[in-house]
Amino acid sequence: MTRIAIVPIVALFACAPVLPESRISSEVPRAPSEAWKGPLPPAPPPAAADPALLAQIPKQGTPITLRQLISFALQNAPQTRSTWLSARAAAAGVVSRRSAYYPQIDGQVQAGYSHQTIGKGLFTVDQFTLTPGATLNYLLFDLGGRGADVGEAEALLEAANLNHNATVQDLVLRVEQAYYQYLSAKALVASGRETVREAQIAYQAAEERRNAGVATVADVLQAKTQLSQANLVLQQSEGQVATVRGALATSLGVPANLPVDVGELPENLMVRPISDAVEKLIEQAQAQRPDLARARAQAIAAGNHESSIHSRGMPSLVLNAGASRNYFLDDCCAHGDLYSAAVILRIPIFNGFRDSADLLQARELARAAEADAQSVEQQIILQVWSSYQAVKTAELRVGTSRDLLASALASAEVAQGRYKAGVGSILDLLTAQTALANARAQEVQVRADWLISVATLSHDTGALALAPEGAAQ
Repeated sequence: MTRIAIVPIVALFACAPVLPESRISSEVPRAPSEAWKGPLPPAPPPAAADPALLAQIPKQGTPITLRQLISFALQNAPQTRSTWLSARAAAAGVVSRRSAYYPQIDGQVQAGYSHQTIGKGLFTVDQFTLTPGATLNYLLFDLGGRGADVGEAEALLEAANLNHNATVQDLVLRVEQAYYQYLSAKALVASGRETVREAQIAYQAAEERRNAGVATVADVLQAKTQLSQANLVLQQSEGQVATVRGALATSLGVPANLPVDVGELPENLMVRPISDAVEKLIEQAQAQRPDLARARAQAIAAGNHESSIHSRGMPSLVLNAGASRNYFLDDCCAHGDLYSAAVILRIPIFNGFRDSADLLQARELARAAEADAQSVEQQIILQVWSSYQAVKTAELRVGTSRDLLASALASAEVAQGRYKAGVGSILDLLTAQTALANARAQEVQVRADWLISVATLSHDTGALALAPEGAAQ
């Protein structure tokens, strides 16, 4: 019998190393070269935009202003919704930490049965009891632990609120950038159509001169090549409009295929030189940038966490109190009461070096958070400096591009007149038209670059401006 019982025991121990291996093999690919073919987790239903918000977007064909786009994005974008919910969670964390300043009261009800023999079984006592009661535990005094915990939670709440502010400003900048890029793409299409029209005129002029016997077939082919190239550029620009429009819709938190129409890129920008020095703008960014303030708040939270860990090893004074009544169910009128209260001085002595290790970890994390804040500040200074230089450069480029467009337009008109009069070559005309097309595209891009650079500088300095003066509203 004993041998029969030993056999399954030995078999069980022999299979013990095999069972986990077989289970693991069934849960992962059989080899590194194979892909996992298990069932994918179910995808959550896509979040649908609020119909009331979607109704704020005008129907296709009706331009929507930049302010309307920003207002819609702030209400609908998932990024701001996420940071807002995170801030609410952090606020609940502050309330949770402040609960340490209140007493903790617990109630309990205990039902029991006991059997007792007395005198070697001569007497037997069976007893049923019901004992309701309550206990109170109240931390009267500690050396800064509760305050540090509350301070950490409050700093994390501030960081969460500042993170929301930074997300709002980042979202505004993304919408502004997508908006101006969309305006630029539409303007490039208009510029491309004008270039095609001029190339068509040159082609017709070459045909007329060839029919009149004063031009060669080479002139016609060169003009036709120029026209085909202009059509290719126009088609590419038209495709870019659809792509940029999808990016604008995505920045609003809606599908890319949602029709969003905007106005036109302003022709005459009110370009005003920056009056503030870059040093003043850097000081403004240091005082207003929410992401920098968030990094500083996180450093404060890490410092408070270090103080909280340090207080673990300090004495604390605790009040314990309790009250209960013991009902003897064999006799419903019999009961006994118990009341107690005590003030306890807790003095931590040794816990396996856990607090020392946790304190070291918290101290290093606090120093790392301070270094992160310094790194963010340096990056912000670089951003302001770069944005400031970009705006200054864009200011100069706006004037230069206008002069370039005017001279290219005059040159193209002269070349076209000379060719029609028979004193100019087709090569001169096509060269002038190519220079004019490039000048138009550059002038459009420079206008958009100036608008984007002003919006970027506004963001980098911490100012939440909706749009620079002179932009399309």
